[in-house]
Amino acid sequence: MTPWLVVLLDLLGTFAFAISGATMGVRKRLDFFGVMVLAFAAATAGGIARDTLLGATPPIALADWRYLAVSAVAGVTVFFGYEQVERMRNPVQLFDAVGLALFAVTGAAKALAFGLGGTGAVLLGMMSGIGGGIVRDVLVAEVPAVLHRELYAVAAVLGAACVVVGVALGFRPGPAMVVGAALCFVLRFIAIRRGWQLPIARKPGE
Repeated sequence: MTPWLVVLLDLLGTFAFAISGATMGVRKRLDFFGVMVLAFAAATAGGIARDTLLGATPPIALADWRYLAVSAVAGVTVFFGYEQVERMRNPVQLFDAVGLALFAVTGAAKALAFGLGGTGAVLLGMMSGIGGGIVRDVLVAEVPAVLHRELYAVAAVLGAACVVVGVALGFRPGPAMVVGAALCFVLRFIAIRRGWQLPIARKPGE
């Protein structure tokens, strides 16, 4: 395992989720404090849940000042540069996809490092990836994207599974994480653009 790579990808995922959270906060007309809270919550919820379940306490997002700093930088950047951020196409979904991919693979890698089996590592990777988006959406009273949007948790499962399978086949965790993150992001990005999603239950008469 390469701890420095896990931390690096974790921080990049933190920044991406913080951007998505802050952008959502500005869209919802939250004040500066509200935007910063939403940025931090979206950025760290998945990692905190992951570390808590693994018994890695206190969670690194609370013990390492860099996580708060990265979240704060992202929040301030969006708050004062919102117009530039919104010029991107679907910035919330774009940065959410980046965060999803990075947290899915770091979650799986960390689970393996703590001795969790393959299935557990995939599930924990998925939970790490979707946690930030769920908390962000719940805080602004929206149905979490994982429950109704284009292939969300499925993409996280793919990224986490790539790490688990790669390590099982004898590959180094680093390359497996990079490939897994890339596959997760690409699947999520294509699903957003093409509207791919799982079947939706239909009401009687529809």
